[in-house]
Amino acid sequence: MAAPKTLDKPIEKTLGESLRERGVSRRGFLKFCAATASMMALPPTLVPTIAAALEQAKRPSVIWLSFQECTACTESLTRSHAPTVEDLILDIISLDYHHTLQAAAGDAAELARTQAMRDHAGEYLVLVDGSIPGPDANPGFSTVAGHSNYDMLMETVEHAAAVIAIGTCAAFGGLPGANPNPTGAKSVMELVKDKPIVNVPGCPPIPKVITGVLVHYLTFGTLPELDAYGRPLAFYGQSIHDRCYRRPFYDKGDFAKSFDDKGARLGWCLYQLGCKGPSTYNACATMRWNDGTSWPVEAGHPCLGCSEPRFWDAGGFYNPVSVPISASGMNVLGAAAAGAVVGGAVAGLSKVQTKKAEAHRQPVTVEELEQKL
Repeated sequence: MAAPKTLDKPIEKTLGESLRERGVSRRGFLKFCAATASMMALPPTLVPTIAAALEQAKRPSVIWLSFQECTACTESLTRSHAPTVEDLILDIISLDYHHTLQAAAGDAAELARTQAMRDHAGEYLVLVDGSIPGPDANPGFSTVAGHSNYDMLMETVEHAAAVIAIGTCAAFGGLPGANPNPTGAKSVMELVKDKPIVNVPGCPPIPKVITGVLVHYLTFGTLPELDAYGRPLAFYGQSIHDRCYRRPFYDKGDFAKSFDDKGARLGWCLYQLGCKGPSTYNACATMRWNDGTSWPVEAGHPCLGCSEPRFWDAGGFYNPVSVPISASGMNVLGAAAAGAVVGGAVAGLSKVQTKKAEAHRQPVTVEELEQKL
């Protein structure tokens, strides 16, 4: 009987060795570690710990599964403005399987996945983008190499160390899971119950958030602290509303009422145009996009709430249905918010809860938000 086919196993190097081979200076590496500590809300005293850990870290095996998705998550990750240490971190992880990026095809591609699972059992990471038709759905809705998405997911995560759901489709079902959801699309956390899961939602997510989760895992050997929706608190701990540069206009009651009126031209708050910033938790306002060039609200478009569950079905993109919610689930604007919804000026805005309270808030459903208006 012939022995099973295998691929040549690459020589394992530490992260430090690989970075030096690529010309990354010690100074540049330490600057990256300091920026990572700041980005992840870690104290500066941990910078040496991060540097030492990354220096000795081995390349983790990563299997990236793509299901019901549009490839925007991969595009977001690979379309960086210029080469950075974050890019090199991604380059030197052992990305053993990725439908879009791998050179192999057909049997060779599937062999790479199964061999990575066998060689790194209990240690590899599974990154998933796209929602998954559930076990009761027609397997023909979405298949890879003749296998249903559900079967491939469950087989691959069986011996994984952890699972990272990349993008809102994988984290919460996203567009494929929107009403009426004909494929029975489900999120990763609805199907995988026995593995640590980190949700990195966004349509698409911010590239540095993805790398931040990977760096945290490389540094500490654990996954970062998560909020009630399984999102890293370092990136999803504050609302877009509280970080938005248009917030002072909101406090004064200055709102754009159409996309071409005086308020829009002067950069006033987009709340009345349907901005979901008050109930959306993400780092878009601080990290921004395209190498920090801009983000949707700065470009004149209201936040759609794409990093929240059911954002596609949440009352319409251009209807002002969201309000800031405190850790206890109470409306912190009271009558002022109701006035804003019907076009009145917002005055006497109460101070938003502290960052600590906000980070430990309870999940608020779309129905609860609508009831509070």
